Amino acid sequence: MDILQKNELASKQQQTIKGYYKWHAKLYKLTRWTFLFGRRRLIHALELPMFSDQTVLEVGCGTGYNLYILSRFYPNLQVIGLDISIDMLKIATKKLSRFSRRVLFLEKSYDPGPWQLPKLPDTILFSYCLTMINPGWEDAIQRAYSDLPAGGKIADVDFHGTPFQWFKKWMGFNHVG
Repeated sequence: MDILQKNELASKQQQTIKGYYKWHAKLYKLTRWTFLFGRRRLIHALELPMFSDQTVLEVGCGTGYNLYILSRFYPNLQVIGLDISIDMLKIATKKLSRFSRRVLFLEKSYDPGPWQLPKLPDTILFSYCLTMINPGWEDAIQRAYSDLPAGGKIADVDFHGTPFQWFKKWMGFNHVG
């Protein structure tokens, strides 16, 4: 697949995801607890210093679930949430409004394009989003490595194989995979 085909597929996938979350953003909190396991474990495994001035970037931050927990427990932490769905970002912005002085949300894909983050992060989170960045998840990982300083961390929790055919079909129906 050449770069033009890959970009075209990625653009179509982004439009599909935006359309999907336009309707599902309002239901997200009610439904995702049933299959998005491991998010809290991921946050605890980060072992961030309590009072450091670190910055965490979450790619595909959705409604801000992870960033809210991080902002609550780490009083000096700066967080950047990146998502392509404005509907999800509206919910995240409202959820994290009390932390607004140290939170930045960007409606943007995490692609290898010529844009730059306002501040390089110390940690980059991917929480159930790499399966949605398909094609392109490999580029997102490469970008993360280039955006991190020496000693920076990449943390990921996502779907992986399941023996249940019904679950595979359900995930495909919901644009995951």
